[in-house]
Amino acid sequence: MELKGIKANFLGDSMTQGQGVTDQEHNIFWQRLKRECGLAEARGYGISGTRIARQHLREDPQFDQDFLSRVEAMDDDADLIVVFGGTNDFGHGDAPLGVMGDRTPYTFYGACHRLMQNLITKYPESQIVFMTPIHRKVEIKGERKLHDFVVAIRQVAEYYGIPVLDLYATSGLQPEVKIITEKYCPDGLHPNDAGHEKIYKRLRGFLEAL
Repeated sequence: MELKGIKANFLGDSMTQGQGVTDQEHNIFWQRLKRECGLAEARGYGISGTRIARQHLREDPQFDQDFLSRVEAMDDDADLIVVFGGTNDFGHGDAPLGVMGDRTPYTFYGACHRLMQNLITKYPESQIVFMTPIHRKVEIKGERKLHDFVVAIRQVAEYYGIPVLDLYATSGLQPEVKIITEKYCPDGLHPNDAGHEKIYKRLRGFLEAL
């Protein structure tokens, strides 16, 4: 995929918003992509704490702005849409994982289906890409496992033929390793400047190969 001169939308949570970087005007992974690859526009739609799935019990006015509800507010003229989420669906809220057959926005599987359908409908001629969550310090909470949410994104995206950059498998970010935490994600979750550099490089290579 030729990146120079295109317009891109980036939908996500705190990682797309830039929590953890020293300069949120320049150091987020998608800002680096714009600067290094010559994108005409790179627009960030990241809101910290937000989830892909909708919740039955409202938790917080900010966190409850699920990805699905924000699609219509994104600019219409994007050539590329990159969605980076799922870690907060694992981390908090009442929406269950669900199953592949779900189409309700109140389970993670169902919300992924609805989100991908809505993006395809709004951007039928654009390139849509999903990125899986990266590893985090805590990946098991009771019966919930982060890996299951990663698998759900892979499965639903495959159903719609949407490319997935599997950062869980390929980012090189694993905060269980002390040196990785120190260099790339000091709080055990959010990448710092160097962590965003790694994500940028993975994303650039992935997109250029499409």
